[in-house]
Amino acid sequence: MTAHLPHTLRSDARDNRERILEAARTVFVSAGLDAPMREIARRAEVGPATLYRHFPTKELLVAAAFTEQMLACRSLVDDGLADPDPWHGFCLTIEKLCELLAHDHGFTAALMSTYPHALDFAAIRASSLTGAAELIRRAKDTGQLRPDVTLDDLILMIMANSGIRGSTPTARLAASRRFAALMIRAFRAS
Repeated sequence: MTAHLPHTLRSDARDNRERILEAARTVFVSAGLDAPMREIARRAEVGPATLYRHFPTKELLVAAAFTEQMLACRSLVDDGLADPDPWHGFCLTIEKLCELLAHDHGFTAALMSTYPHALDFAAIRASSLTGAAELIRRAKDTGQLRPDVTLDDLILMIMANSGIRGSTPTARLAASRRFAALMIRAFRAS
């Protein structure tokens, strides 16, 4: 991602880039990843040419807008893998992942997408999914995770969590935490 930027940006260019990224996150959360680039430029108070100078494609913009959250997601999986109790690590990862996704629905869409030209983003996503599969395997080995649980079930859970709505961010977070608890109960071996 950083390979697309000059090593040092002028302060006005740096400010424009940050406004574009902030506007993109806001627009993607409210309108989804299909939101028009012109709307993002308008919200960032820059011209379309400025937007495309910083981010020549929507893929690059989405990747830049959500790389921080993708790294946080990867970190959650790593924390789960580092837990000496695989079942506890699995449960903690589910809880924290649902909480992270409750804060930013636009990120869920980005997480579920593949961006072949945004290699850093795609690599982090692939690494996170590989780690999640290992987390599932380890939890199964303890006998506490149902043997039929797959990575696809975790992805389905992420997609379902993205549908949680609330009248306030606090209500959405509370609903997401309840959903995580219900999913953990559903995943637990009898």
